[in-house]
Amino acid sequence: MPPEPSGQGQPQPPASAELSMRIEDIVTGPPPQGDVGEGLLFRTSRGDLNGILHRAPGATQGVVWVCGARGGFGGPGPGIYEHMAEEFLSRNITSLRLDYRQPGQLQECVLDLLTGVTGLKGLGCGPVVVVGHSFGGAVVIAAAAGSPQISGVVSLSPQTYGANGAPRIAPRPLLLVHGKADTRLPYSCAVQIHQMAQEPKKLVLYDGAEHRLGECREELQDLLGEWIPETLSSAA
Repeated sequence: MPPEPSGQGQPQPPASAELSMRIEDIVTGPPPQGDVGEGLLFRTSRGDLNGILHRAPGATQGVVWVCGARGGFGGPGPGIYEHMAEEFLSRNITSLRLDYRQPGQLQECVLDLLTGVTGLKGLGCGPVVVVGHSFGGAVVIAAAAGSPQISGVVSLSPQTYGANGAPRIAPRPLLLVHGKADTRLPYSCAVQIHQMAQEPKKLVLYDGAEHRLGECREELQDLLGEWIPETLSSAA
């Protein structure tokens, strides 16, 4: 598995005019062992993409969740993504947790995220918020900078590499969260992105919280449980 990229002092990724991905089929099935939700397999023009859907019947709002450079479905802290996805069901919000086809490859992971957003749109979800952690915190920023389909962005413990599109997220809201005790990516990464971004934007720093934000899990869940539904409702 690739290591998590460092946060600062790196060139930004080059743009490519040939980046596109088409959904050819969607196959449903059980989720990976130990997970809850509905397993999804997106068969695309660039390979298979795995997801876990937490479907709220009749929902018109959605969230796509992506992880760090190693991929997977877990996200930060023990089970935060799964917990929030299940909690949002009672609030009539559908969630899609995505794994990457090529973990650590920024442009490919951005395509994965945009494919997930398209998938939720196909289920009738109009406003969609995207959430990413670490490397994924840059993925969600890069995706939103180039796609009007995304209604709001949550970037958790983000790296700066790939996040230079932050100013182009506005007028959609951006939430940045970082732990001040992060020893993998310093919280100055989130501060720098916040300085680049335009309003509306919000920066939340947690004292004593490390990279995975487990030390502030309850506070973070409360924050996401308030900010995401408010953003979706405002965009509806």
